[in-house]
Amino acid sequence: MAHRQGRYRISELAELVGLSRSTLLYYEKQGLITGKRQANGYRIYSERDAQRLLLIQRLQAGGLTLKECKACLDSKIDRALLASRLRTLEQEIARKQQSLELLAALLGKHSLSHWHQTLDQVAPDAHLEWLITQGFTEREALRLKWLSKDMNAHEQYMSDFMRVFSELDRWGPGSEKDTLKALAMVPTEPQHILEIGCGKGVATTLLATHTSAHIVAVDNDEPALARLRERARNAGLSDRIETACHSMQDLPFDDASFDVIWSEASAYIMGVAKAFEAWRPLLKDGGVMVVSDLVWLTDSPSDEARAFWQEEYPDMSTVSERLAQASAAGYTLIDTFELSAEAWSEYTGPLEKRAREVASELPDSAALKDIERELGIYRNHLGEFGYQMFVFRKD
Repeated sequence: MAHRQGRYRISELAELVGLSRSTLLYYEKQGLITGKRQANGYRIYSERDAQRLLLIQRLQAGGLTLKECKACLDSKIDRALLASRLRTLEQEIARKQQSLELLAALLGKHSLSHWHQTLDQVAPDAHLEWLITQGFTEREALRLKWLSKDMNAHEQYMSDFMRVFSELDRWGPGSEKDTLKALAMVPTEPQHILEIGCGKGVATTLLATHTSAHIVAVDNDEPALARLRERARNAGLSDRIETACHSMQDLPFDDASFDVIWSEASAYIMGVAKAFEAWRPLLKDGGVMVVSDLVWLTDSPSDEARAFWQEEYPDMSTVSERLAQASAAGYTLIDTFELSAEAWSEYTGPLEKRAREVASELPDSAALKDIERELGIYRNHLGEFGYQMFVFRKD
């Protein structure tokens, strides 16, 4: 055959280098190869043409354009050009690596924690909607956002988390003294109280004991509401406490239905600023909103505390910023105070005890490790941050 002598017809050359006839004709037009037309009309290419094409393919594998390949063939290599191409390729590889890791994580091969956290920071509403689309209930999706932070490990994480918390009445800082202190700041005797994020009803029964109000207690966790109803029966308060299993983001109550809205350590779930706006229509004119939230108490927190809360509660703010948000939403401050040391000890004491009880049963539990890490932050840095109780009047 002709190519055994280093002479190739265009079809033979195309087969040798794996390119199409039209591509070879384009390369020839660009001066990369030079065919010679024979008397019979066929174009013949030399061994030099074949080897130049193979060299071009190797250069293109380094990210060079066809024009740049020609320049490399015709003169000395432009090292600045190669350095630029190297940087571009490194960036492309990094992006591809991120894509590979994300796809592997979505398939359950790696942790999705960082992806969930970054998505929740830039697009929290879309993130929640997407989780629900993936088959999570809203309650599960919210717990994933705030607790497990990994849809692949969520089921096991929550199983371990509930092993710790299911027997605890308080899931956040609070005390009878602080609840009653806030209640004393409400300027009029409440008749209709909406408690949002009531949990197992520690504050609910206290409010019912110290007022004559009818209380609607809302939570999205039915087992917690069952414990609240049991607590109300034992206290003889069932006739004034009504439970409702709903999302705090979609409350089915008429406007101006309540003269007090009460929410201890739960408004952060939907975002405190958003809660100010969303819940305001439910209050009567002049009605009162009582909210507690975790806030910074210093302008210069330690690196450890800042890093921890940036991960766990990126919307964490200061007292002054929360007051500004409330004012913008149409509230006037009645009073505010920092929750007492007792409020923390009534939460962390039972939690530490329970964590020790189950430690041997959950030796490799991510949930238990997160709980222990959070307790360490409380022990070492409380005072840099704290829970603040706010009492507002609707303008």
